[in-house]
Amino acid sequence: MLAMAAVLPGCMADTDAPDVDIPGAETLGKDKVKDVVINVLLTAAPDDAMLGALGGFSKKVKAIEGLDAVSMVASPADLDAIRALPFVEAANPDAERKGSPIDTVPAGDFVDGLSTWNLDAINVTDGPFFGTRAVAETGEGVYVAVLDTGLLDTWRQYFPEERIAEEYAKAFGGGGGEVGFVHDVPNKWEHDVNSHGTHVTSTILGFNFYGTPINGVAPGATVIPVKVLGQAGFGWSSVVAMGIKYIGDLKAGPLHDSPVVINMSLGGPSLDAIEQAAMDYAIAQGVIIVAAAGNEGDLGMGYPGGYEPVISVAASGWAGEWMNDCWWYCVDDPDPANTGYYYITDFSSWAYPGQDLDVTAPGSWIVGPYQLQRGKSSYYFLGGTSMASPHVAGLAALMAQKSPTLNAAQAENILETTALDITGWSAMLQGHGLVQADAALDAL
Repeated sequence: MLAMAAVLPGCMADTDAPDVDIPGAETLGKDKVKDVVINVLLTAAPDDAMLGALGGFSKKVKAIEGLDAVSMVASPADLDAIRALPFVEAANPDAERKGSPIDTVPAGDFVDGLSTWNLDAINVTDGPFFGTRAVAETGEGVYVAVLDTGLLDTWRQYFPEERIAEEYAKAFGGGGGEVGFVHDVPNKWEHDVNSHGTHVTSTILGFNFYGTPINGVAPGATVIPVKVLGQAGFGWSSVVAMGIKYIGDLKAGPLHDSPVVINMSLGGPSLDAIEQAAMDYAIAQGVIIVAAAGNEGDLGMGYPGGYEPVISVAASGWAGEWMNDCWWYCVDDPDPANTGYYYITDFSSWAYPGQDLDVTAPGSWIVGPYQLQRGKSSYYFLGGTSMASPHVAGLAALMAQKSPTLNAAQAENILETTALDITGWSAMLQGHGLVQADAALDAL
């Protein structure tokens, strides 16, 4: 869900990866169909009678602890019959989702780091180069869970160790593509080879750029890396659901007294039943969830971003992007009130009836760590709603620092009512407009 270019003038390479349709039945022979993982949302907690009835369709049925749901390996041909059971609320095939050196960064955070155009655009900083922050909040005391590909082996070269919650970091594997149930994968969260999760994290925290600190939206926040996508950047909705529930459990347990935000720069074409249940559970615990709108343009929004309780984010760009070689850090971004300088990217997903697009954030030419060669530090400009989403997750962290009891509905309402309408672009493309950090924080 991105496009990228090396940090060299005039070098832009388009590598957008489209969402993949929900996997259907694969014919193996004249009368045989390949089994798939089916996620089933129940009307109540699974009991022996329910499990027995479901067992008639599958020898592999696994109850999902804490949710009124099960996963089962069964034939897609039996899906209608499973849905017809009186205790089944919804059922669907597991849906596809996409989106170590010990060198350390000698800093606790990048609060005083160099400003970039995208931070100026949402009024986190007030000018280019070594511009100061325009807001007092840094996200201190707030946890931001990044459900993504995990972090590169070299993450300590980019981020201060103090900003990564290693004690809560997690990796999940399995899911529909492997025709197996979701399981923990020890230590894999910090052995990513994809870079997507590392780049997303860099927007929130800032990063070390060859020895120069680059500011982030919430440089004082603490990131919890949760690997729910595989090394190729793809995964399954059941795995994402377990990542969401894991963060909900943390909020209900050891992080009960700390604000918690989830960022999901990932998505697929349909909402999964247990993914929805997991989001409802996490939000009920007090978690604020932010997700990318999707990179499918006029084909419509992706999920989980399109789900109403989630704060969904479209991607914008700035007309000054091609000004000169140092535009991204040394050119003063104009006052965002003059929204004629901004546009909605052509890849950013439109919101159709039944889909909920909330706000917009910078998602074009966003620089951050992205490695094409394992172990070799490099930085790229990326474009996608994947890059826009962490701007809003970071802003939610700033808001939660100022108001620790802030809930998801309150955060969404404030972000929407303080956003700036981008001239000439409909709500179908921009939601309520470009987020503004100072105005959102002043509204608390």
